[in-house]
Amino acid sequence: MTSEPVFTIRNIPVMGDLVLAPMDSYTDLPFRTIAKKHGAALIYTEFINAVDILHKNPYVRVRLEFGELERPIAIQIYDNDVDRIIKTALKVRENNPDIIDINMGCSAKRIAARRAGVGLMLAPHKVARIFSQLTKLLDIPITGKIRLGWDPDDKNYMQIARIVEENGGSLLAIHGRTRDQAYRGEADWDPIAEVKQTLSIPVIGNGDVRTISDIGKIKAHTNCDAVMIGRAAIGNPWMFSRIEKKHISSIELVETIKDHLTHMISVFGPERGLRAFRKHSLKYLDLMELPRDLRKLLMTRQSEEEFLDVLMGKIVPIYHSKYE
Repeated sequence: MTSEPVFTIRNIPVMGDLVLAPMDSYTDLPFRTIAKKHGAALIYTEFINAVDILHKNPYVRVRLEFGELERPIAIQIYDNDVDRIIKTALKVRENNPDIIDINMGCSAKRIAARRAGVGLMLAPHKVARIFSQLTKLLDIPITGKIRLGWDPDDKNYMQIARIVEENGGSLLAIHGRTRDQAYRGEADWDPIAEVKQTLSIPVIGNGDVRTISDIGKIKAHTNCDAVMIGRAAIGNPWMFSRIEKKHISSIELVETIKDHLTHMISVFGPERGLRAFRKHSLKYLDLMELPRDLRKLLMTRQSEEEFLDVLMGKIVPIYHSKYE
């Protein structure tokens, strides 16, 4: 973090260059708060289905909630229907986010197959209508996140990037893979550099940022305004502090785990909160490298107390001896 904005999203100052990516079932309020505490300068929510927001699906309420600590925060929505996206964005504005982001990058089959997420890139006219109308109707920045395109034969990232800017979009984030790559192979940073050189709005680079050194590499390669970190931050919020996890003491690690778990339970309740936290604990503790019986023991605990008993009594001593 700096004392001066690194860049601005229209009139919103962003006081750093590291961004938490929108990740389904991960970037909920507790994880976003942890990331923010460790230095994430800009936060995205999980992507939310426009249909579910309009129909007031029960799960939506908690996904739309955020704390003041998280600002600036972008609520990300997705759909394949222009009118629904516009109605949803107007509804989401009532929650007073700093930014509304349009998901044009999700490659999950259940979303892309209905021509939402990255599927929206196949309909540039829809993208133009969405940004043109929303930037006229709303008083906060409208931004977008894209991939390089649908497949190697249809890389239309530059066309979509220009459409976003020409129709009032305030920022563009780009993942350096196509839809058919999903997360396989290497991310291509060259198109991110190309878009950054072309657009006047801020550009965020995303893809294959796994280590602290990767942050500098992608910035040097693309000249992007900020770097979006996704999977590498799960179990490792110190990425946002530019601190290698190997330098984190077991005491700090355990305190972060406890803080995260407590927040999960306060938001989701004892049963759901613990269940949802298990996937985070696997990453925090690199549990896949530990004996299978210990992993199973921890993953099957039914209460916060039982979980912490196993963590402190059996897992942490191994972590001490192995990593310190």
